[in-house]
Amino acid sequence: MTQAARANETGDSGPLNRLLSRERVAANVRISSKKRMLEELAELLSRQLPGMDQQTVFSILNERERLGSTGIGHGIALPHGRLNGIQDPIAAAMKLQQPLDFDAIDDQPITMVIGLLVPAEATDQHLRILSDLAGAFSDSSYRQAVADANDADSLFSLLT
Repeated sequence: MTQAARANETGDSGPLNRLLSRERVAANVRISSKKRMLEELAELLSRQLPGMDQQTVFSILNERERLGSTGIGHGIALPHGRLNGIQDPIAAAMKLQQPLDFDAIDDQPITMVIGLLVPAEATDQHLRILSDLAGAFSDSSYRQAVADANDADSLFSLLT
């Protein structure tokens, strides 16, 4: 069992503790395309960022996605990017109502999306957060718990 799964079972913090706010979590989101998913994710990530342009966030996520799919397998995608003008990393989470083709590494559609923005200069921190997320989602019981979450509050609780 991964550290994140153990943490949630014992009441400790999850993989997005201190990165995710409840306002940036959505469940049962209707999405028709990869582009639309990235637009919705950009909107979630832009919340609570005064002066942050949603289009800028979308462009950063889209640029990264053009380099290669951020679908890590098992129905999960981790779109991410570096952004000037933020001091701390932030995350958003979105559970999709229907599976979405995403060119994931295992060729399976995605249903869970975790978006991440980090300060432009935070390379090591960026990689560490992505590694923690990949580790958490490599645990099948944790993935199942997230998949079974029916609403944004449950999802937020599992991720933080």
